[in-house]
Amino acid sequence: MTRLRARRLAGLCLLGLAAWGAGLGWFVVDARRPPAVPPHADGIVALTGGQGRIEQSLRLLAQGYGDRLLISGVDRHATLGEFLRHQPPPVPLAVWTHTTLGHRAASTLGNADETATWVHEYGMKSVIVVTAGYHIRRAMLEIARTVPGVHLYGYPIRSPALRHPLHPGTIRLMVVEYDKWLLACLDMARLTRPLHGLLNHADTRPVAPMG
Repeated sequence: MTRLRARRLAGLCLLGLAAWGAGLGWFVVDARRPPAVPPHADGIVALTGGQGRIEQSLRLLAQGYGDRLLISGVDRHATLGEFLRHQPPPVPLAVWTHTTLGHRAASTLGNADETATWVHEYGMKSVIVVTAGYHIRRAMLEIARTVPGVHLYGYPIRSPALRHPLHPGTIRLMVVEYDKWLLACLDMARLTRPLHGLLNHADTRPVAPMG
């Protein structure tokens, strides 16, 4: 009986590992998909922390895909002018007047809370979410929990790391992000919010680009 139970346990472990590996493969493929052209939305939110997110969100706003833009999680000393001076001129006036910098968020949970405050302030019903492809599903999941009823459209940015998917650093990144997404599906991050805050106390938000 003991051997039978051990075999069953081993079989379940192997089955779980196989399921996890298959899910990871899907996650990597999904993270590399190009963004679809989004519909017009009331707002656009860019979650900082990787290359191309802020630049693309500014382009989407300038092209009229959204009425307002929130750049969530920037350094507290950053200014809008420091970001916009790197955009091709002329920068539309609406980009200057309809862009908000969010200085409070330092994590995905913080991004979600900051986005919710902004969405409620302007009474938005639809939002385009701009972040890395490996981060898009977790980010939209957390944001959806803070703004139920608001239509979210993902705009994934392909990270430069994904150009080399078999590089050890990329594999490690994908494993970590996949596991974070799995935990987010279980809402573990919010259940452990106090501990999360203690472990992520450092301010790692990006500063404005230097000239």
